[in-house]
Amino acid sequence: MSLYGDRKILMNIQPNSKAAILTEIMLAVFRLQGRLLKKGDELVKPLNLTSAKWQVIGAVALAGKPLSAPQIAEAMGITRQGAQKQLNKMEKDGFFERCPNPYHRSSPLYALTERGIRSFSDAMALETVWAGGLVTDLSLQRLHEALQTLNAIHEQLDSPVPKKGDR
Repeated sequence: MSLYGDRKILMNIQPNSKAAILTEIMLAVFRLQGRLLKKGDELVKPLNLTSAKWQVIGAVALAGKPLSAPQIAEAMGITRQGAQKQLNKMEKDGFFERCPNPYHRSSPLYALTERGIRSFSDAMALETVWAGGLVTDLSLQRLHEALQTLNAIHEQLDSPVPKKGDR
């Protein structure tokens, strides 16, 4: 049971079960995502970036080739509309250039410009220092295990979600 104000909310999960632990992991990931975005905004603000823009630049930089808005969205776990919104702004600001997509005329590819490449490189230099400070008390083994666990959960998310009334 959890407390919400002075009311108790019943959870249909046995305490200390795998499902209960997974629920705690999910909640931790939600909290972590919020903090990562906030801290990421602080980190890349001197570069005139936000976490959202950094994600979009990162998708293309890590792919090593121009990508479409849907490809960027899929790579970074964001909506296509969110990716497109950032791409429109960043194209105007000189981070990206639009290229024809030979496989889909209505979904152009976006290539990083020199400014985009430089911004990603500068952001990653800052991130490397930041990440180094965050892991000082964590063993390499724990970090590998956390990554493996999160990747395994990610793969399981391809299974169908239950519908109301399923037990």
